[in-house]
Amino acid sequence: MMSILKTLFKTQNRQTDAITKIDALDFKKVISGKKDLQLVDVRTSYEYNIKHINGAINIDFFKQTTFKSSFNEFDKDESLYVYCRSGNRSKKAAILLAKTGFKNIIDLKGGYIAWEKCKN
Repeated sequence: MMSILKTLFKTQNRQTDAITKIDALDFKKVISGKKDLQLVDVRTSYEYNIKHINGAINIDFFKQTTFKSSFNEFDKDESLYVYCRSGNRSKKAAILLAKTGFKNIIDLKGGYIAWEKCKN
């Protein structure tokens, strides 16, 4: 019954439609060799400074007062790649960013942990 209502009234969630979760191997392929990539590590600066994906900038999801404003200079029509340690924070960050108007957010499934496992 609910799916019929959704079809009839087209109640799609635009926020989640803007988010795509992809595994580490695909994430690596997609970002490889791209210039002017919007790649964001949403972990803490401590985590970022230990190790991060080359080209990523650090915007700490836990610092909510500055988190949203840090994306003012980003292009909302361009793809935005996000990751965290395990995928939980980046999922929350992606939802929040979709609500602010980002149209194509690619979230690294499994986070940096998954990235490290597929290094080779």
